[in-house]
Amino acid sequence: MNRRKFIQTGLTGLAGFSVISSGVLNLNCSTSKAMTIDKVKLGNSGLTVSRIAMGTGSRGYNRSSNQTRLGMERFIELAHHAYERGINFFDTADGYGSHPYVGNTIKSLPREKVILLTKMWTYEDPDKREPVEKNLDRYRQETGSDYFDILLMHCMSSGNWNETRKYYMDAFLKAKQDGIVKAIGVSCHNIDALAEAAVNPWVEVIMARINPFGTNMDGPPDAVKAILEKAKNNGKGIIGMKIFGEGKHVTDDERQQSLEFALSKGNTHCMTLGFESEAQIDDAVERVMKIVKS
Repeated sequence: MNRRKFIQTGLTGLAGFSVISSGVLNLNCSTSKAMTIDKVKLGNSGLTVSRIAMGTGSRGYNRSSNQTRLGMERFIELAHHAYERGINFFDTADGYGSHPYVGNTIKSLPREKVILLTKMWTYEDPDKREPVEKNLDRYRQETGSDYFDILLMHCMSSGNWNETRKYYMDAFLKAKQDGIVKAIGVSCHNIDALAEAAVNPWVEVIMARINPFGTNMDGPPDAVKAILEKAKNNGKGIIGMKIFGEGKHVTDDERQQSLEFALSKGNTHCMTLGFESEAQIDDAVERVMKIVKS
């Protein structure tokens, strides 16, 4: 199998990068192993991260995802390949069940060179809540890490989350004060929630859905761009997600258009991508660095 065929095979039929239709993947970029992703400052969070994070939640539900369904050994191989290409940023969540997978990955890596993000599901109903400190203790045990670089409230879907999630906001802030996390914030699945995050002083990091097609986003691309511009001007660190619309836009032209949009117009600092093969990692690193350098 030649290199071109190998990469096309690796990029086809996988969630996150999946080709759901029968589009032809026409890769024009080389896969020089010498090229690695660069690092960027994540707003005013005090963190410096790789411009691409390895997402671990493609089709994530019930503490499982496409990445965890690869199996532990395969996941570790893939994550180590990402690290070799400069990706030191791992995007996890309790809901993905990926903590132990990332934990086993980073056992052989210097912790101080790794950026570890996790997300916690939150509840308005007090009867459904578990103490945040109890959850964080479990997360730390699962990952083998004493701390998380970023902790987000997962999937904010209403504009009044700052009122309904006050319990979590206070507990996250205490965890930061105790040195268990370095930066706190939200992932958003609603345009009102995103607008609140852009101006709320509690928020240091925002994970937002952004792509040029408006697919699986919180609103039209121009509206989301404007909110993220405000957030960026307010010093928030912006992590783009759903860059390829949950695998709905992954032809060669669509991938290129999506990455250019996120990097040049989407007001993001970095992005999370749900890799499922080395070929996807190589392709993303090559494309992103060519865009950055152009």
